[in-house]
Amino acid sequence: MTPTLIPATILTGFLGSGKTTLLKRVLSEAHGQKIAVIENEFGEENIDNDILVADTNEQIIQMSNGCICCTIREDLRATLADLAEKRRKGELDFERVVIETTGVADPGPVAQTFFMDDEVAASFQLDSIITLVDAKHAQQQLDTRQEARRQAGFADRIFISKADLVSPQDIDALTHRVRHMNPRAPIESAHFGEVPIDKIFDLKGFNLNAKLDIDPEFLKADDHRHGHAHGHSHGQSHDHDHHHHGHSHDHEHGEHCDHPHHHHHDDDVKSFVFRADRPLHAERLEDFLGSIVQVYGPKMLRYKGVLYMKGYDRKVIFQGVHQLMGSDLGPEWTPGEKKQSKMVFIGINMPRDILLQGLERCLI
Repeated sequence: MTPTLIPATILTGFLGSGKTTLLKRVLSEAHGQKIAVIENEFGEENIDNDILVADTNEQIIQMSNGCICCTIREDLRATLADLAEKRRKGELDFERVVIETTGVADPGPVAQTFFMDDEVAASFQLDSIITLVDAKHAQQQLDTRQEARRQAGFADRIFISKADLVSPQDIDALTHRVRHMNPRAPIESAHFGEVPIDKIFDLKGFNLNAKLDIDPEFLKADDHRHGHAHGHSHGQSHDHDHHHHGHSHDHEHGEHCDHPHHHHHDDDVKSFVFRADRPLHAERLEDFLGSIVQVYGPKMLRYKGVLYMKGYDRKVIFQGVHQLMGSDLGPEWTPGEKKQSKMVFIGINMPRDILLQGLERCLI
């Protein structure tokens, strides 16, 4: 992995969710970084001319602050290759790329471009997918449009825009709903695109690192809600873990659920977590995950795990997008650290029971 790779960020979100507002903010903020923005011009409001030097029909436009704006004429791959080539020749100077997808786009294929295409992978490294969710219209969009649900499921970080237009209870309900689709992504409000740059760049969402951030609220609710499923699927692995907290969980989760509207959404994009204390059998797991990805890959949005494997003194880290899966050895288990496998899967109507039972069979 050479340090010269150009980091790329995918910015997605439904029409009117405020992507352009956020982008303008990022581009005009004086952070001293030169950014190339690739836009899918699709009748949405393009970055308007007040921050552009010249309004031309060129594909690549230089901006007054040294950033570059460029529209996708053919496919993304060709556009990225073109930008990288011009950078190598010294014709363009930029340090990172932001790709703004159209409102109805599925970010999956955009993300896959960075892993499947050798030419793109030689120049760029996908950093993260950021999704904007419009507080006012999100519930309806999530109800009616699978693209909106997929965008939430893919995200490494989610910003709720236009939060000032709805009540705190509405924000709470929306956050709760989105968290069940994607417990990996931190969710916060973005007020008129005012987001600190370090919350957008260098998030390392696709790095194979040993951190598996899952929203702790989600885990707590998950233990309580699916107590039986977990208990059953893990044999003894952590039954006692949540049973002896039974009462506090009941109480706590009761408090979370006093909004009846929290639970009536049975969205097709869902997530679940698998945890086990017994070690995993490497070949069995590889076979199982390989076959699952073959069959359900298109429905699997993001998945990641930090695994306790028999025969390895290090953590094994794997993650994937759709059918693409990668794994690597992580750091050693530290003395006294509890060895445990933890995986999170985010996908569309994924067969939870098949996955849990299959993973259970991969345990030693």
